[in-house]
Amino acid sequence: MPPPPAPPPSAGAQLIAQTLVALQVRIVFGIVGIPIIEVAEALVAGGVRFVGFRNEQAASYAAAAYGYLTGRPGVLLVVGGPGVVHALAGVHGAQQNHFPLLVLCGAPPSTHLPTRGSFQTLSAAAFLAPHTKLALRAPAPRYLPQAIREAYRAAFWGRPGAAAVEISGDYVTHALAPSELRPLLHADGSLAVQPVPAPPQPEGSRERIRALAQLLMHPSRRPLIVVGKGAAYSRCEDALARFISRTQIPFLPTPMGKGLLPATHPLDASASRSVALRRADLVILLGARLNWILHFGAQPKLAPGVSIAKIDISAEELGRNLCVPGAPLSAQGEDLSIVGDCGAVLAQLTEELDRAGWAASPAATNPWVQELHLARDLGMAKLSPKLATPTPEGRKLTYHRAFHLLQHAFAELAGAAGECAHWADRCVVVSEGANTMDISRAIFPSSQPRQRLDAGTDAAMGVGLGYAIAAWCAYNLPGGPAKKIIAIEGDSAFGFSGMELETMARHRMDIVVVVANNGGVYRGLETRQQRWDADPRRAAMALPPTALSYHTDYAAVARGLGARAARLLRAVSWAWSASEGGDGDGAGRGPVLLDVEIESGEEKELVFAWLGGEEGVSTDDGGSGREHGEVAKWVAGPEETQQAKAKL
Repeated sequence: MPPPPAPPPSAGAQLIAQTLVALQVRIVFGIVGIPIIEVAEALVAGGVRFVGFRNEQAASYAAAAYGYLTGRPGVLLVVGGPGVVHALAGVHGAQQNHFPLLVLCGAPPSTHLPTRGSFQTLSAAAFLAPHTKLALRAPAPRYLPQAIREAYRAAFWGRPGAAAVEISGDYVTHALAPSELRPLLHADGSLAVQPVPAPPQPEGSRERIRALAQLLMHPSRRPLIVVGKGAAYSRCEDALARFISRTQIPFLPTPMGKGLLPATHPLDASASRSVALRRADLVILLGARLNWILHFGAQPKLAPGVSIAKIDISAEELGRNLCVPGAPLSAQGEDLSIVGDCGAVLAQLTEELDRAGWAASPAATNPWVQELHLARDLGMAKLSPKLATPTPEGRKLTYHRAFHLLQHAFAELAGAAGECAHWADRCVVVSEGANTMDISRAIFPSSQPRQRLDAGTDAAMGVGLGYAIAAWCAYNLPGGPAKKIIAIEGDSAFGFSGMELETMARHRMDIVVVVANNGGVYRGLETRQQRWDADPRRAAMALPPTALSYHTDYAAVARGLGARAARLLRAVSWAWSASEGGDGDGAGRGPVLLDVEIESGEEKELVFAWLGGEEGVSTDDGGSGREHGEVAKWVAGPEETQQAKAKL
């Protein structure tokens, strides 16, 4: 039997909470305070989980990422004034990344003029309107359900993004009169708010489907499909797998497009990215944008005269960066591009190719595929020594070596459980920090969709711990698929939201946080000739702007916030196993932090690898070496090692 309906709401706070329950919201992120604390209490009383953060910025990032991972808007609840200003970071990120987000924010009483100087005064709807798809302010308490539902729907129908509802303080405590309630209720007394159905999945124009299919069937073409996070959001992995199998076209995932097809797929061009982009004469952007991540489509990164076709849910996106100074001429781009759901359009293209009776060239004999395989092998030969060469005695690990050892140890530990075909099947990897993100995403594989999160289109630092919390909530609450969450943080990026370790500990979220500690933004200062503790620039306040304190003990900070922590890379097996377990209610034993000191990089040239187009190679192969022996150890002894492996 369905549960009996909740009693009719008595005040605005209950009206808001019951509206969210009717919209099937399971969890809300935020920070409470006047005037929205009663709303949070009503949500908890109604069975909605509330994750309270230490900063609205991190909470806003978490809510937006939760929307991306689940396909329904993440909900953020914040106070007015400065709470809204702090949350703007996540609102902006949601708009840039096209993550569905609903912001509910407090405001002064509706009867106060802006000139009155009210507590935390700000016209939130006006402030957020330029940064959202829709920003509303209900004219009276009885309109709150309508405003919230409209904003919720706007956040994920069409192109996803942020929407907001301003909630005046007097609306929260307003006692609802019977005359106000009657139009809002069903006959049984329940709130008359219907859930918002899933958005429509529009198909593409038949004429454009046929035109693009004709180009794909041209035997001399060197086609390439770029798979973006828009494709990941659309849940098109099954349609993509069928299309790639049918056409044998190489594909290049963007960072958050990784995992729609396994990294081990023979047509994955990630390891030959530069060659694939430079040599392709037909590029199909599947839920991807021709922005800085793809060098704006400009020469020499893309070939002169390349044909570009976009498949996107937004018509406004189709012509962008196709005709700009310095970019290759792509006269066919707007004509070939297709508005529609990624999965629906791929299915249409597959049907069109079947209807034409076209047979794809086998990858084994396709010169284009073989060219990319050769580039992959050359890149691998260049990268392998960085991964496999043991660290000389007395030297610190490099980024490449540290991340290689970490992923190798994770693979061993997950493999001992025998629960999945590939260790990455079970893991969501969050990465942020310039070098940390660029290098780790080339080394840590992705084998499942929507299990890779990073700074995204907005290139924002500080998202990591919020994203990790969102991933934990999306995958590990009761009924979820139970994924291991790993956040790989540069030390600078970790500093933006490090206090959220306490949020993880408070809610017993079993998240592994790895801090790549090099003592700087991009690079630190310490060298073998100049030790940090003797650097005279510190006393003179003449440090370079990229400098952070070297040897900062992030493990000690983490322990003070309720996490378990270690400063040794060889403790990775402890970190993995220590974050396992729980009592079956969706909660684990809390976060674990590994503080990994690596070389400062001061003696190396400062290079922005992603913008420079440096190749990345994903690999599970690895050499042995002194560090690997240490990484694989269980520091508490062999008996506990077996017990830990038994838990996996």
